[in-house]
Amino acid sequence: MNFGKVAVLMGGTSAEREISLLSGQGVLAALRSQGVDAHPFDPAERELSELKREGFARCFIALHGRHGEDGTVQGALELLGIPYTGSGVMASAVAMDKVMTKRIWLAEGLPTPRHVWLAPGEQDRERVRTVPDQLGLPLIVKPPREGSSIGVSKVAGYSDMAEAVALAARYDPDVLCEAFIEGLEVTCPVIGDGADARALPVVRIAAPEGAYDYQNKYFTDVVQYHCPSGLPADEEAEIQRLTLAAYRVLGCRGWGRADLMVRASDRRPFLLEMNTSPGMTSHSLVPMSARAAGLSYERLCVELLAGARLDARRD
Repeated sequence: MNFGKVAVLMGGTSAEREISLLSGQGVLAALRSQGVDAHPFDPAERELSELKREGFARCFIALHGRHGEDGTVQGALELLGIPYTGSGVMASAVAMDKVMTKRIWLAEGLPTPRHVWLAPGEQDRERVRTVPDQLGLPLIVKPPREGSSIGVSKVAGYSDMAEAVALAARYDPDVLCEAFIEGLEVTCPVIGDGADARALPVVRIAAPEGAYDYQNKYFTDVVQYHCPSGLPADEEAEIQRLTLAAYRVLGCRGWGRADLMVRASDRRPFLLEMNTSPGMTSHSLVPMSARAAGLSYERLCVELLAGARLDARRD
């Protein structure tokens, strides 16, 4: 296909800037290897309006986190009339907020861990110490609008709560506390739109002592990734079914990746979050899953670019 001049948006201003640059460079090289006229574009260094002035026909969004994955860049591209990869404004904004995502999933009857939302005025020591009474221990504390495990803590005792909430609040005024699910960590990518969306193979993640944190995700080789997952066929199929349902009810399109926990006690999967601009680094899980499905990194990038569009059609 002739895509015209393509901008690969990378970098940006979020806490995930470093990972976005790695993702973007990988996508850029892949697209160029397929004959696409692709160019790097860092919104932290250039005004988005330059995209229009320089004649870019499409954008591949390789931004992660705030001002890239949260609907803001998507809205700007809608105004500029430049088609882009991934979900539109509303789905991007909702999926970026884990509390809003949980509300929708719960309303639709989809399983997600029990949670407590601490607004800025509810993070005093007395309120924070009551959270384990509601959720049990251990529990997870995280900023609801960050990714890549940034600001996330696993809390084992009451005395750890204040420090965990303070860390999460450095990245987000709101804090999400979540019941810890003991079991297997898995992830499942999705490609496509609506009824035509398809779930890719599940990836099972085995981190040392469960430490699947920012450093281990991207900068070490101590985490083991299993794809094929090695899970029983019926469990893999249920994870894929749940992921597709979670993706569709949020209104996602193009691509995404759901993170889940499979509870050890009864093998029940629980949805944690939906990523609408997943990582595309050498350690990233969407390319790994795509390879298991017979789709190379280069062809994956081209397929995603081919699906670039706007929320509002312009005839």
